[in-house]
Amino acid sequence: MAKAENTQAIKKENGFCACDFAKEFLSVNFPEYNSPHFTVIPGFCDVHVHFREPGFLYKESILSGSMSAARGGYTDVCTMPNLNPVPDSAENLELQLKAIKETAKIRVHPYGAITVGQKGEQLADLEAMAEKVIAFSDDGRGVQSAEMMRSAMIKAKALGKIIVAHCEDNSLLNGGYIHKGEYALKHGHKGICSESEYLPIARDIELVKQTGCAYHVCHISTKESVDIIRKAKSEGVNITCETAPHYLIMDDSFLKEDGRFKMNPPLRAKEDRLALIEGIKDGTIDIIATDHAPHSLEEKSKGLEGSAFGIVGLETAFAALYTYLVKTGVITLEKLIELMAQNPRKRFNIPFSNDFSVWNLNKEYTVNPDEFLSKGRSTPFEGMRLTGECVLTVSNGKVVYKL
Repeated sequence: MAKAENTQAIKKENGFCACDFAKEFLSVNFPEYNSPHFTVIPGFCDVHVHFREPGFLYKESILSGSMSAARGGYTDVCTMPNLNPVPDSAENLELQLKAIKETAKIRVHPYGAITVGQKGEQLADLEAMAEKVIAFSDDGRGVQSAEMMRSAMIKAKALGKIIVAHCEDNSLLNGGYIHKGEYALKHGHKGICSESEYLPIARDIELVKQTGCAYHVCHISTKESVDIIRKAKSEGVNITCETAPHYLIMDDSFLKEDGRFKMNPPLRAKEDRLALIEGIKDGTIDIIATDHAPHSLEEKSKGLEGSAFGIVGLETAFAALYTYLVKTGVITLEKLIELMAQNPRKRFNIPFSNDFSVWNLNKEYTVNPDEFLSKGRSTPFEGMRLTGECVLTVSNGKVVYKL
């Protein structure tokens, strides 16, 4: 791992183009961090967050979400389109762009919706939005029609944009809200089967082969998804995918009767978690994204069945992964930085711009959601002991967070 006084090591190992800037910046402004006790890390890039503005400011805002991201060491995030109004036209998108311009503390890149209102019935005005969005997604809902997805892929390819897919077959959900596994059976809960995720991925891969579209799969959670994507990559399909920290660290044996363990897709079985870990180790899984999805306390206080889907993750992501994957020897710090900083930027063409964070990788603490800068408080990591504390984040050469 690279210490603050040796940022050239980061440049060599992680392609961190701002290392010389970081060294000089710290020497001039924060000499107390220019010591072996602190580690300089490239600014993270999260390609899957929900900042809820416009439409749901009581859950999160561009301001609170970007502050939360900065605290987690992120300097770029991509915001999903399940908003009100949905960014399915240039006019609707402009509301979000205005809020980003006026309030964002870091760089925020919005997605445009694939379909009008995310209803899956009519293609959104992709062409009008193309120059102002990072990619196209209906995240929060799967595109149920293969023909609609094919049309979207053809249009996106012509525009040079990626289709980012929430893969979920609604016909297979049957009212489920946690994984269809041992915990659901033992406690009388309705389960979500793995097929509801991996079958749409398989469908879309065939469409990618037909259209040549660049394709990215959101938040994969099943072992079958890993196998299907691994095979597609071996065949030269233009596909990447992400998973989230909670799927790598937890499985359905961690579940409690608490809304902070409810997310979509759900925590799967142990064998799924182990397959995801193999997927990040062998390169099948390209990116770790948080799927930061804040809700109000009331919305998350109704147990597993009644609570809204979604948890927050920006302020715990790196520390949780560092604690459970790096310190335990599952992956290296360099590999984690690749998954959280380099690969997202490479796939989505998001450059570094004098971005870095400084971490105390020896600091241990207990996760307390009351300390979050996000409006969301619901996290399955609440009360857990983690190692790794961000003390400074710099974006575009400016301090955006300081402990």
